[in-house]
Amino acid sequence: MTDLHTRTVAPPNAVGVVRPGALLALVLTGQFMALLDVSIVNVAVPTIRTDLHASGAALQSVIAGYTIAYAVLLITGARLGARYGFSRVFQYGLAAFTAASLACGLAPGTGSLIGFRLLQGAAAALMVPQVMSLVQRTFTGAARARALGLYSAVLAGGMAVGQVLGGVLVSADLFGTGWRPVFLVNVPIGLVLLAAGRRLLPALPGDAGRGFDLPGLVLLAAALGLLVVPLVLGHELGWPAWGWAMLAAGALLFAVFAVVERRIAARGGQPLIPGRVLRAPGLLPAAGSIFLIMAGFSGFMFSFALHQQAGLGHSALRAGLLSGPIAVAFGLSSLHWQRLPARLHPALPVIGLALVGPGYLLLGLLLAGGGEIGPAAEAVLSVLGLAAGCAYSPLFGRALARVSPADAADASGVTVTVVQLGQVVGVAVVGTVFLGAVDLPAAPDGSGHALLVTCAVIGAAFAGAAGFALRTRPAA
Repeated sequence: MTDLHTRTVAPPNAVGVVRPGALLALVLTGQFMALLDVSIVNVAVPTIRTDLHASGAALQSVIAGYTIAYAVLLITGARLGARYGFSRVFQYGLAAFTAASLACGLAPGTGSLIGFRLLQGAAAALMVPQVMSLVQRTFTGAARARALGLYSAVLAGGMAVGQVLGGVLVSADLFGTGWRPVFLVNVPIGLVLLAAGRRLLPALPGDAGRGFDLPGLVLLAAALGLLVVPLVLGHELGWPAWGWAMLAAGALLFAVFAVVERRIAARGGQPLIPGRVLRAPGLLPAAGSIFLIMAGFSGFMFSFALHQQAGLGHSALRAGLLSGPIAVAFGLSSLHWQRLPARLHPALPVIGLALVGPGYLLLGLLLAGGGEIGPAAEAVLSVLGLAAGCAYSPLFGRALARVSPADAADASGVTVTVVQLGQVVGVAVVGTVFLGAVDLPAAPDGSGHALLVTCAVIGAAFAGAAGFALRTRPAA
């Protein structure tokens, strides 16, 4: 396979020599930190409750505040990168994320912790879209495909490692600091990345003349907020009427946003998401498939963790370790799928997804009785991860393969937002299915039955993903 140091191109207007391998390690580590903070806090919740005397609503806000700010502002972050320079905005986002992580780790109370979590999510939204834009501008050909495989592996790894690392750090209670290291761990890593970024990041100037489309920006952020807030909080609060009202208002604002964007384009302006990006061959069907893959994968990881901890009585650390096979397999196959025979590559996403749907149903049947997770279930988990990764990584490449470098930032914002929304929707919808089928804590067999119902729904989502994948084709 082509090495990352070959078949790359110097980005237009770059200054100095780009070291592709080191650059990729830098930006993907930043991406990994942002993903880690979606899940690492979950296992620290009981300790935070005790230490800060936090209410249930406050704890929900600590967890959800990060995700809400992150999801809502991703496209804004992408546009800022295009205007002011991807490397510069990545550094600003990384610096803000590191500072916010320090503030979270030192927070004296729940109110300040919630505020700092919102800032941390906003900083992640500033940093993360630049990763894909830098990959698009720095790599080409086989090197880009491998870089996208590493990107996919990081997505999978962040989900699994967050649970495990959070359990390790909280259990260690370093110097009596309890939950605080789950945030403070980002600080030394962030400082190292900031120092490395000064030498490694290419000097890509932004397009200062590019329009900013403030009306579109405000409308889209509001629409995403109205969608994400009830999805994140709805199942915890029993789906109150205001949540449904927000969802309806969000759908209306998306329609208004589409009308406003078309009018801006008709006047010769520069809309937030240019129509040519959405019309790029393969982007929309690939994005639809990616959305359903992430919804199914994230929803399963959430429900599987609940089944283990509230049904089987596993510790958070053990639950994270038992979830490892599917995440590790997903990451490995995302990275190495190109080693499969070339004749399989065109059909690989459809083949992989066609295997995953029935595979989840088989897993649900294996665990429905509430028994311990044995070798057979672990084997099925590994196969599910391998098959899903063989579909996800090629689809990511197909989504971006025909996007011009000039539109890399906008396409990056769209695809990363699709990934994040898939995670949010998956946890909300699939989590609601699981929680609606059982009252937790529950007996193992009751929790196992709920997991069977949940796996059937996830299987249907992957069948839909296979349908979208049929409408994509690899780049020539």
